[in-house]
Amino acid sequence: MNKWIVTITVMIGTIMSSLDTSIVNVAIPYIQGSMGASLEQITWVSTGYLLSNTIIMPIIALLSSRFGRKNFYMFGIALFTLGSALCGIAWNLYAIVIFRIIQGIGGGVLIPIAQAILREVFPKEEQGMAMGIYGMGVVMGPAIGPTLGGWLIDRYSWPWIFYINLPIGIVALIMVNIFIEDPEFLIREKSKIDFLGLIFMAIGFGTLQIFLADGENKDWFTSQYITHLAIIAGAGIIFFVIRELTIKKPAVDLRILKNINFTLGTLLGGVLGMGLFASLFVLPVFLQNLLGYTAFDAGVAMVPRSLAMALMMPIGGKLFNKLGPKILVSFGLILVIISFFQFANLNLNASFWDIFIPQFLQGSGFGFIFVSVSTSALITIEKSDLTFATSIYNVFRLITGSIGVALAATYVDRGTNAYYSVLTQNVSMFSRNTLEYIARLDQVLGIPFQLPDLKIKEMLNETIMQQAMMLSYNHVYLLIMFIFVLSLPLAFFLKGFKDIKRD
Repeated sequence: MNKWIVTITVMIGTIMSSLDTSIVNVAIPYIQGSMGASLEQITWVSTGYLLSNTIIMPIIALLSSRFGRKNFYMFGIALFTLGSALCGIAWNLYAIVIFRIIQGIGGGVLIPIAQAILREVFPKEEQGMAMGIYGMGVVMGPAIGPTLGGWLIDRYSWPWIFYINLPIGIVALIMVNIFIEDPEFLIREKSKIDFLGLIFMAIGFGTLQIFLADGENKDWFTSQYITHLAIIAGAGIIFFVIRELTIKKPAVDLRILKNINFTLGTLLGGVLGMGLFASLFVLPVFLQNLLGYTAFDAGVAMVPRSLAMALMMPIGGKLFNKLGPKILVSFGLILVIISFFQFANLNLNASFWDIFIPQFLQGSGFGFIFVSVSTSALITIEKSDLTFATSIYNVFRLITGSIGVALAATYVDRGTNAYYSVLTQNVSMFSRNTLEYIARLDQVLGIPFQLPDLKIKEMLNETIMQQAMMLSYNHVYLLIMFIFVLSLPLAFFLKGFKDIKRD
């Protein structure tokens, strides 16, 4: 089968699935109003999708060998499409959360299998190109999601962010049925399933996602509920790892992590996921809350990052064989570090170019990193183990992405309160700067200056809060920057094709 036809076929599902990790975020306020839900309740619309993604991904290889990879892939597309249709017609909060879980199970199947298929159909010398194409789908989806979602909501209504998947899903289903076949090395097995391992995995990863999603709302470990979730998640994951490493036929073959190159690539992929998802969460909120952007304008403002990724991923794929992962990943990390340093120095007077330039640098860096890391991580994996490997790689990236979002949300909230407390200590009627500021407000408002009235107090308080939030966002960007700085040494241990030949 022609590799380009196969590529187009699997990329349809990849883009569709990755898009839904972020497109729903801009619709949350509209769904909340429609369902009459609280802010805490409505977060389950996103949490349910990620939860089911996390649970299904590690067992994709098991289910593919049992039912056939093509059949299971078609099942994933059909379930995702059905879940999308049901989300669009959901009549209450419980219904849409259940339907999002259904959609997430289907969506979680698509990305790892697509990555494995692309890795198989392209020859070794074109692996970088294959991962560049794949990366465009995985990374571009979350990047363009807010823009597309904002446009659909403004033009139509929130159910259309789900309805748009229906024709795409049907086309993907038809094309997979025609153009995709099971690989020759795939052995259809119907041996005994490790149900105990699956139970430990579902408990561990499931409670971990809930812990990350609800932690900030419940003030983390001050809540017994969150503390119990952390204990259950930790115990579940520990028992899962022990079970899978000691049983002869594990549900998830964790022994693949003995491959040092794959493990390093997976760790760096996790760092990429943490930084990417954290920044995708923080930037739109910053643009809307502090710079006054609409949801759609915030989405449009994030286009430069998507554009840079689209340009650099194919270039990174072509350069992989010549330069190897060490140079490309290091160069990409340096670009990303510079971009986050620039974000960490933004202020409330940020212009278009202040937002554009660091985003373009960041998108370029992410493009080089993603292609090189995903290619390097998988080049030492046997074809028969690829579905296992891609599942583990992607679920780790998803979990670290959730950790990144949770940490970013926590630091923005707590940082704002901390900076507000510090700033208010320096504001008083005995401060010359405060008096000068009030005098300027009096001139603008046309109020004779005697004592500051309620309006001036409100404006002064709003100014302090905005400055506190700005400092908090700067702090978060600085923390993300340090995560990438600390990961820089790992790049020099990654292997390319030349290193493998020497070994």
